[in-house]
Amino acid sequence: MKPFDYVRATSHTDAHDSAARIIAGGTNLLDLMKHEIETPTKLLDVTRLDMTEIEDAENSVRIGALVTNAELAADPIIRQRYAVLSRALLAGATGQLRNKASTGGNLMQRTRCPYFYDTTQPCNKREPGSGCMAMEGRNRILAVLGTSEHCIATHPSDMAVAMRALDARIEIEKPGGAVQILTLDEFYKLPGDTPHEETALEPGDLIVAVHLPDAPKGKHAYRKVRDRSSYAFALVSCGAVVHTEGGKIIDAALAFGGLAPKPWRNTDMENLLIGEAPSEALFDKAADILLEGAQGHGDNDFKIPLTRRVVKAVLGELTGVTQ
Repeated sequence: MKPFDYVRATSHTDAHDSAARIIAGGTNLLDLMKHEIETPTKLLDVTRLDMTEIEDAENSVRIGALVTNAELAADPIIRQRYAVLSRALLAGATGQLRNKASTGGNLMQRTRCPYFYDTTQPCNKREPGSGCMAMEGRNRILAVLGTSEHCIATHPSDMAVAMRALDARIEIEKPGGAVQILTLDEFYKLPGDTPHEETALEPGDLIVAVHLPDAPKGKHAYRKVRDRSSYAFALVSCGAVVHTEGGKIIDAALAFGGLAPKPWRNTDMENLLIGEAPSEALFDKAADILLEGAQGHGDNDFKIPLTRRVVKAVLGELTGVTQ
């Protein structure tokens, strides 16, 4: 075992320690430490800080970073007004993990693949420049969009997919107390030439809350296709909110998991749908836009036609078009 210091933060000032690795539920970090993928010399426990409330503000909801996934999924406000988020949370992990995993920690899960966990194999996320075994190896669950020649790992979070569809904003406290607000698209980085850099967080930054804007009108759905019914990452998932009126789609927000290194959303696809009468032909065109440039790497080639079926099934469910 690698020795490390363990410190409990008693104030937000304590939490801005650029030399420490923040821990809350530890559901991902502890695994990484056991495998010696990450070997922090100092752990900073933030679970005693004041970030445990779900606050219903005017036209928005503020979710503290330490709210557990189980608490968030069960909250009446979330269940009634942001149903896609509650459903996504219940589709993730297990009940035991949801009782420990925090909102902030869920967002900070490492984008990963089997080779990331296998320290006998090269991985550009663990050792930049060492290579990516997944390109020609086992890549069944890996990405087909947003990848680079250096990494095709997928982001594992179900919660983040729903939050992307809901236009969530992340509240980050900087050292010194300044506050930065980022969208999820701004928060997560694509691999490019630096796959080891996954988020926009800087040393000493602390996620303190997530803000959801006013609940969108329309029907909510979260569909997750996976190899088994529990405790499995998505092959393809979709969190969607679609509002129809007068036989036409008035608004649509769709975010996808299992396809890319971060929760994926395509505004061109959504814009195509708005103002149109729902039909299978329209859904096919939407899938064409979403999958433009998608590239499989052998074992994961099936994800491209599977995604098309998921798009049609979700849009059909939310608009009443029979599939």
